[in-house]
Amino acid sequence: MRIELATEPGDPQHPNEDYASVALPASGQGGVMVLLDGVTPPPDETGCPHGVPWYTARLGGAMLELSGSFRDMTLPEALSAAISRTAEVHRSTCDLSHPRTPQATAVAVRWSPVTVEYLVLSDSVLLAEHPDGTVRPILDTRLDELPPAVQALRDTVRSLPRGSAERAAAGREYGAAVEALRNAEGGFFTAAADPTVAARAVTGSLPRSEVRALAALSDGASRWVEVFGEGSWADCLAVVRKEGPQALVDRVRALEDADPGGARFPRGKSRDDATVVLVEP
Repeated sequence: MRIELATEPGDPQHPNEDYASVALPASGQGGVMVLLDGVTPPPDETGCPHGVPWYTARLGGAMLELSGSFRDMTLPEALSAAISRTAEVHRSTCDLSHPRTPQATAVAVRWSPVTVEYLVLSDSVLLAEHPDGTVRPILDTRLDELPPAVQALRDTVRSLPRGSAERAAAGREYGAAVEALRNAEGGFFTAAADPTVAARAVTGSLPRSEVRALAALSDGASRWVEVFGEGSWADCLAVVRKEGPQALVDRVRALEDADPGGARFPRGKSRDDATVVLVEP
């Protein structure tokens, strides 16, 4: 079995909001992988003083324990219970109804000698390589499928001069439109304080015999494909398997630094937290 992990903050002066872990139960029968990408909040009030890194550490630790130790629970059940457990820790001190209460995307995988189960919520990515070398991306595409009116607002922002008052105003309008779709019908979903969101995740299973390798990527790492267009998902996994997860992070950093203002490759952040987990079970 091969397990490798790399994670790096987008800004060394700020805590990494990603979480990643792998557990191998003492039974020796399979394992569990969990990756969370914390959603960076706006600078205004969020109703919770704990912060996103605190939240992803709590939620990730609970998800790892529940999915690894209670194998009779499905992955959505484990995520739901982990969200509930985390919410109870700070319910008495924080406003968990706030739309930007700490939250995260999620990828979870659990494998046994027979089956590989998976869960993907929001825009982190899971790649599964089959024995013939083909790579299947397992994606939750709802954040990329915003209503046309919201996409038009995004295009307007990108068309306006950087640093201009017009662009700033259009950016605020676009941001508000996206926020209205967060954890809402017809929009996209992230793990926050509502345990029912686990039922919204993309889930499924594959025969263990059909999986040669698995890679989980936060969107800061998947931008090598999705933003910079450096290769296909198969190319991406080939880099990770041949050179290791850190090599993919390093390639993303080089691309970000070559376009610091996002003029050629528009993106929400110039540099983002990037995490890659590789498992060859």
